[in-house]
Amino acid sequence: MRRPHRPHTGLLAACAAALFLVGACATDDGKDTSATATDRADDVRPPKADAVFDYQLGGPYTPDDAVQALSRDRSAKPAKGLYNVCYVNAFQTQPGEAIGWWKKKHPDLLLKDDDGSLVIDDDWEEPLLDISTAGKRRDLMDIVGPWIDGCAKSGYDAVEPDNLDSYERSDDLLTTEHAAAFAKLLAERAHSRGLAIAQKNTTDLLPERGRIGFDFAVVEECAAYKECGDFADAYDDKVFAVEYTRKDYRTACDGWGSDLSITLRDRDVRPEGTKGYVFEQC
Repeated sequence: MRRPHRPHTGLLAACAAALFLVGACATDDGKDTSATATDRADDVRPPKADAVFDYQLGGPYTPDDAVQALSRDRSAKPAKGLYNVCYVNAFQTQPGEAIGWWKKKHPDLLLKDDDGSLVIDDDWEEPLLDISTAGKRRDLMDIVGPWIDGCAKSGYDAVEPDNLDSYERSDDLLTTEHAAAFAKLLAERAHSRGLAIAQKNTTDLLPERGRIGFDFAVVEECAAYKECGDFADAYDDKVFAVEYTRKDYRTACDGWGSDLSITLRDRDVRPEGTKGYVFEQC
């Protein structure tokens, strides 16, 4: 089922689009020029269970004193002294300028239907990336891999690659096997840079978590979809669970509040101080 993810609007969108273009253009020759290119697998550190978590994908802000971990877009700096998770949209493009870059530089890596039209996530106007063959997955790693390197270089502790479940929106052109294969490449890259990696949503791939290499989970609306227990069991409670309605938040807190990190956020994950901002933790 479709889950919400970070809205890419305003100043953050412009910043991330610019960083996207710089990072992607720098990898056209396929070379890894990152300063973090050495293997740092021994440095991988998953988060602790039940750490107070803030989901700051709509823009960074000073976290509450109780917060121990947070997730921010890869265009933002990590927060000092906290466990920092770096958001990367790994299975779909960002809307706006980045789509034009993909069409110009790598049109073959955008998923197309039998008519040659782009397959698009209509909720977010994001074309899906084509992960259907080993060759295309390798080519995509020449682009997405350096984003992960950038997370490590910035000082993040972990990465959450979003839209793992894009196969559900692919008009049956992608499968769970394709998603698992690309996720495995992402996990290998993250671990080699000293980063833990989160499974983002979709219980379909829980049985594959060991083979892929996921270390923990970031889950949206697990109470709404009755999945909190599945993720808790799979990851020994190392789960950052985000709910967007007070009803589902109460359900999650009542059922798993003593074990999991459960956060209530507004659906647009707005920064603190803006209208509609919501943040609670149980």
